Amino acid sequence: MNENLFASFAAPTILGLPAAVLIILFPPLLVPTSKHLINNRLITTQQWLIQLTSKQMMTMHNTKGRTWSLMLMSLIIFIATTNLLGLLPHSFTPTTQLSMNLAMAIPLWAGTVVMGFRFKTKNALAHFLPQGTPTPLIPMLIIIETISLFIQPMALAVRLTANITAGHLLMHLIGSATLALSTISLPSTLIIFTILILLTVLEVAVALIQAYVFTLLVSLYLHDNT
Repeated sequence: MNENLFASFAAPTILGLPAAVLIILFPPLLVPTSKHLINNRLITTQQWLIQLTSKQMMTMHNTKGRTWSLMLMSLIIFIATTNLLGLLPHSFTPTTQLSMNLAMAIPLWAGTVVMGFRFKTKNALAHFLPQGTPTPLIPMLIIIETISLFIQPMALAVRLTANITAGHLLMHLIGSATLALSTISLPSTLIIFTILILLTVLEVAVALIQAYVFTLLVSLYLHDNT
C-alpha cells in the first residue's frame, strides 16, 4: 500500500471535527511565564532573546511604528513555536497551510497600507509613480506598482508555506529511505540516518529563520508606511 506523500499536511480531525484550531492555540502554552520576582535561567534567556529581537526590529521605526512591537513579537513567537512543534513525530504544522498564512499576512499587510494612506498619503501615493518617469510610461508603471503592492501579502504567505513544506517533504522522503534500507544495507542506513539528523538540525534553524523573515518583512512594510 503506497503512502500518500502529502498525508501529513492534511488538517487533522478529532471525532470528525477539525482540530486545527486547538493545535494553533497549543504553541503559545509552550512559552514559559513567571510571576516570581527573580526569574530562572530559562525565563531570563527567553526575555533576553525577545528584547534583542525587539530592539533589532524596532530601531528603524518611529514612535508610531513602535506601537506595533507587541504584535510583532507575538507574531514571531507564534510562528516559531508552531514551526518547531511541527517537527515532532506524528504532529501537524499549521504553517504548511497557505490559507492560514494568508490569514496572517493579509490583515497585517492591510494594516500597514491603511496606516500609510492615512498618515503619509503623499508618500504612499508617490510609490506608485517614481520621480522622473516619462509621460507615456506613467499608466503602465502605475499598473505595475499596484500589482506589486497587492502581491506583497501573497509573497509573505507563499514564502513561509513553501519553505516549511519543502523541508517536511525532504525529511519524510529521507526518513522513508532510511526505513527501506534498514533491512538491506546497514552502512547505507547509517549514512542516510546521519544525513537525516543533520537535516533535522537544519530544519530547526529554518523554522526559526522563517519566523524571523516573515516578521521582519511585515516590519519593513510598516516602516515604509509610518
